[in-house]
Amino acid sequence: MMATKPMRSSRLERLWRSDARAGGRLLAIPLRGAAGVFRCAAGARNLWWRWRSTSVGVPVISVGNLTVGGNAKTPFTLFLAARMQARGLRVAIVSRGYNRAHGALRAEIVADHAELLVDPERAGDEPAMMARRFTGPIAVARKRRDAIELLLARGPLDAVVLDDGFQHVRLRRDLDFVLINRERGLGNGWVLPAGPMREPLRALRRAAAVVITSSDAGLPPTLSARQLEQIERRRVLHASVRPSSLVVRDGSKWRETPPSLTGRRVLAVSGLADPAGFHAMLRELEADLVGVLDFPDHHSYTVADWQEIAAAARGVDLIVTTEKDLVKLDRFPFTRDSLYALRVDVTMVPSDAQALDDIIAATLRLPISGASASQEVPRDAR
Repeated sequence: MMATKPMRSSRLERLWRSDARAGGRLLAIPLRGAAGVFRCAAGARNLWWRWRSTSVGVPVISVGNLTVGGNAKTPFTLFLAARMQARGLRVAIVSRGYNRAHGALRAEIVADHAELLVDPERAGDEPAMMARRFTGPIAVARKRRDAIELLLARGPLDAVVLDDGFQHVRLRRDLDFVLINRERGLGNGWVLPAGPMREPLRALRRAAAVVITSSDAGLPPTLSARQLEQIERRRVLHASVRPSSLVVRDGSKWRETPPSLTGRRVLAVSGLADPAGFHAMLRELEADLVGVLDFPDHHSYTVADWQEIAAAARGVDLIVTTEKDLVKLDRFPFTRDSLYALRVDVTMVPSDAQALDDIIAATLRLPISGASASQEVPRDAR
């Protein structure tokens, strides 16, 4: 086994998972007081913007979650936008563009026709990744309204999909889909900083539906019976997030290859809030996971990081990362065909996919209800 550098769980993260020792329980006392302040402030903010929020003249669908960290929001955003686009609708994606370079424009169209129009640092890693897969326009702005107005100045749209927009309450939405990861769960159920929750569970009242996502990679579910009971008071759909291919840089493009990792010595590199699901997928593909390098979520890779990765990769067959990490790593001079990203796709069983279409059609009066509820969007619509 090679030397690895897994990202260590902080005492705070262990507390969020309710597995902290005595020191962590002592830390919980002041944190729960701070959580009460946070909860009141968030409630007051939501109440304020309930009266002050404004519409933008186009149907807005938000994809978001209740917790910090990954719940497959961006893959589901892609799935939803491409699904609507495949049914003939003019759809755009809007993102905050988290961790964009300082000095970037307030609002910017960063991609269109599956082509990135700016560098990944200006776009943000997730919009840059989506640009490789979605043929419609993608805009970024801290205030999503600015991005939508910029898009509408270019021409009419049937709908806009917000990536990670559930807490962006200053913009009125027509539909909110809230994602909850079956394996990651909701932690101890407390709001920040005592727990991982951005809002309490009662915020689900704003949601049109809850989508429970799962990697189906052998990780145990962590949602408690009480949490499930509260979630199931809302309309619940289910989605799977599964590996579909490996992608590798080929000139200026990315080339897809089958996800064949059986017996291959793999170094896993990622900058994720919780890389456990990524590692589980690699093991499920029967990769020989001989090394792990975990960096912070949305990490901006440096030359020193590249050197560390290259040194750790000596003797391995492949370096495998995520798509949002590949957009930042493929500028470094790795050995040809040594750096791959694991591409994941969202799928839904036909009954849940049809229910998703029906919710959108009924609320937005968009003509997609009669479409086939296939499990996946055709590749030529991506």
